[in-house]
Amino acid sequence: MDVSLQQFKAEFFKALAHPMRIRILEVLCEGERNVNELQTILGSEGSAVSQQLSVLRAKNLVNTVKEGTTVVYSLRDPLIKELLAVARQIFDNHLVESISLLEGIRKEK
Repeated sequence: MDVSLQQFKAEFFKALAHPMRIRILEVLCEGERNVNELQTILGSEGSAVSQQLSVLRAKNLVNTVKEGTTVVYSLRDPLIKELLAVARQIFDNHLVESISLLEGIRKEK
């Protein structure tokens, strides 16, 4: 595989490597939101949300549309919703395996 493609992939996943950025993307999976709506849903102050939105914009994960004085955010690619769903399935599988292992350990006691 081409090194530049690997670098692109690594940078893409780095953009996902923050809990608030993932949560923002999850919220945007449900539909467009402006910054005030995102702040309310996330329960976070504006500067933190704006900082994370800036990273998502820089990595082309979200689109912005200015409506008057309000900026509305949306997912740039609907496949991001599928990516997050697959990630959730992978995590669920790991949790099921961990729970089974823990139950086996407890039975040995």
